[in-house]
This record gives sequence, structure tokens and C-alpha cells, in this order.
Amino acid sequence: MAAKSQPNALKSPDGVAKGRAAPHGQWGRAWEVDWFSLVSVVFLLLFAPFIVYYFVMVCDQYSCSLTAPVLDLATGRASLSEIWAKTPPVTKKAAQLYALWVTFQVLLYMALPDFCHKFLPGYVGGVQEGAVTPAGVVNKYQVNGLQAWLITHLLWFANSHLLSWFSPTIIFDNWIPLLWCANILGYAVSTFVMVKAYLFPTSAEDCKFTGNFFYNYMMGVEFNPRIGKWFDFKLFFNGRPGIVAWTLINLSFAAKQQELYGQVTNSMVLVNVLQAIYVLDFFWNETWYLKTIDICHDHFGWYLGWGDCVWLPYLYTLQGLYLVYHPVQLSTPHAMGVLLLGLLGYYIFRMANHQKDLFRRTDGRCLIWGRKPRVIECSYTSADGQKHHSKLLVSGFWGVARHFNYTGDLMGSLAYCLACGGGHLLPYFYVIYMTILLTHRCLRDEHRCASKYGSDWERYTAAVPYRLLPGIF
Repeated sequence: MAAKSQPNALKSPDGVAKGRAAPHGQWGRAWEVDWFSLVSVVFLLLFAPFIVYYFVMVCDQYSCSLTAPVLDLATGRASLSEIWAKTPPVTKKAAQLYALWVTFQVLLYMALPDFCHKFLPGYVGGVQEGAVTPAGVVNKYQVNGLQAWLITHLLWFANSHLLSWFSPTIIFDNWIPLLWCANILGYAVSTFVMVKAYLFPTSAEDCKFTGNFFYNYMMGVEFNPRIGKWFDFKLFFNGRPGIVAWTLINLSFAAKQQELYGQVTNSMVLVNVLQAIYVLDFFWNETWYLKTIDICHDHFGWYLGWGDCVWLPYLYTLQGLYLVYHPVQLSTPHAMGVLLLGLLGYYIFRMANHQKDLFRRTDGRCLIWGRKPRVIECSYTSADGQKHHSKLLVSGFWGVARHFNYTGDLMGSLAYCLACGGGHLLPYFYVIYMTILLTHRCLRDEHRCASKYGSDWERYTAAVPYRLLPGIF
């Protein structure tokens, strides 16, 4: 594994270190587990798989009604055993498809170095360095996600229009059997990295052991578990196979809608286009992603391993799945409003992150909204007792709210859901979930920054008083 120590201590405006490691108490997941965290972890381990199953099952058996199965059970019209008996089991075909899919993505990740950066202006790919770990090392990554996405989708379209190796509805047609395969991989990967952390960790100094098995299993012990020089579990599972599959899943849902009703509705087109923009943005900025919270702070456990295999592809695509069962044709004003909301949310999300990245790369020697950026000068003391200086950005979108990039993300999330009309609650799960997730992330980030910067953080929050919505929150 290629890594080196970083001597400098330059910080990004959101407090993510680009230099020395932050104190252990301020970095990543907890060292000690309070009762609330433990209860939350056990609850998620027990019920998250059933939540995913419930959403998929209600579409398959109850036409996407979230309340119908509950009423059936309460009134005795159905039993749990009857519902389970109607659920398609894992099949040999689904297992073969899923194994082929994951193997193909591993090969694209490991065996094909990136070539897109050689001819796409502005794209940064190939071998890139990540952020410094708590132990003070910087891993190198083979950034080739955009290439993998392009190759995968070119093959998909070639099959759909020329080769006809398989039906473009193949994902929808095997949706529930594939769910069991994804669960098997998610639990297998999570268990493997847990055992690996104890027996042969990639970097023992970057491991965190709380003494609580459930918390360790869910939140992860190793910071960057790897096999060999280049296979990084965190980068692979965060981006592949789930996010590459996201747009393929939507395309398969659109193909099924065409097969069933003879047309693809404008709502399905909107969901496909808006979510494809988000996915392409992720892969275009994969190098930037190496400096975000998922890579910089989160350890790799069930939360990421199972979540990326199951939660992401099955719950982030609920809008497309819903539209297979309920084809919604939006009025032109409604469709235009959804499109504009989604594009505006994406613009805010991307430009806010660009401003932060520009500020970080230039150490504040740049222009934001045509002006020299305003900053809060601050300092903190690292674990080795040394004092370091940092800057927090209070210009541009970062002067509007402390996490305005999340606001843009939520606007895009709402647009996906509004494309489905107002007939059912199910497609709105995504924006509800993202609101909870990003609000929790706001609070978690700010707790870490308050501990790190002390009174300087208080000056920053006084200068930018709102987290997400100016004047409200």
C-alpha cells in the first residue's frame, strides 16, 4: 500500500484535516459507546434489513401501499407466513447475475487503470492521494469510477439495441431474488472486514476497538481495510457496485414501464435524468470524494458494507420502482417545476462543494462570488500537543448556512420524490431519510468541530448562525 506521512497542517474550511492527524477523540467514530448509541446500533442491525424488505414487498404484493399489509395483518386477512410465502426466493439465475455483476465491477476497478483523465478536460482520475488518516498516512487510490460507469452503460445500451444478450428488464424481473444476493454479500463483506481487523489489519494504528461487538461490527474497526496494494474496501463499496448500479436499475425500471404500458412517462424520464446527474457528478468528482466525511472519518463496517450493497440500491431507487406500478404522467408545469427544482438543488450542491474545495486548495487565495473570501482564523491543539492554525470559510454559500451543500442535496432529493406525484407516501421515503441523515451529519460534524476549535467555533457559528435553512435552522 502506497502511503506517506504529511508534514503540513493545512485544513479545509469544514475542519477536515489535510495535514497531521486530528486527536483520536475528534476523528471518525466513537472510542466509547453510550447507551443511546448502542440501542441505535442494535435497532439498525435488527430492523434495517426488514425495512428494506418491507418497502420492496409492499410494491410487489400491495401496489406500493405502506399501510395495506399492516391492515391485513391487524384484521386477519393475511398472516406473516402468507406474505413470506408470496415472496420470491433467491434463484440460481439471480445468484449468477449478481456474482457476474460484482466480479465485473471488481475487474473494472482493479484490472483497468483509468484512461478517461487523458482525454476528458477537467476530469481528475488515475492514481490519486486521499486525506491523511488518524495514524498519519495517506493512501493512494486508483480513481477510475467514471470509466467503470461509462463502460458498464455502453455495454448495457449495446445489449439493449444491438446484441440482445438479455432483456433490459432483467433487473426488475429478478428484483427480490437479487435482494437476497445483495444481503449475502453485504453481511459477508462486513463480517470479513471485522475478522480482518483483528487478525491482519491493513493499518493497526488506524483501528478503533470499543469493546462492544455490536458497535464495532456496525461502525467498523478498520479505517481503510485493503487487500493488496489497490483494493480499498471503502472506495470500492461506496462507489461500486451500488452507485454504478443505481442508473442501471432506473433504466431497467423504465424498460419495464415501456413493456407494461407501451410508453415511458415523463415522470420516469425525470427520475432517470435527475438521478443520473447526481451519479455522474459523483464519479466525475471521485477524487474530490476522497476528502469527504465518508472516506476521511468513517470506518468500514456493516454501516457502509451492507448499506452500500443493500440499502443504497434498493431504497435510493424507490421512485423508479414506484413508477413501474403507478405510471405517472405529469402536467407540463409540474414536470418543469420538478426539473428546475432538481437542477437548482444540484447547482447549489455542486457550487458549494466547489467553493469549499477551491478555498482548501488555494489556502484562501482565491475569489468566491467575485470577492476575496472572508474567513474565521482559528487554532487547535493536536494529540501530540502541537498547536496548529486553520481557517473557516464564511463567504459564498458557506456564508449563507454552515452546510448549504446539504440544502442543495435535499432540494434534489425532494425533486426525485415530487416527480412521482402525491398518490402514495412510499416514494417520499428518500427525502425523509436524507433529511434525517444529513441533519444528523450536521450535528455530528459540528460536535466534532466544537470540540476541536472551542471558542473559535463559537465565533464561526456567530458569523454563520444557521445550519441548513437561513432564518429557520
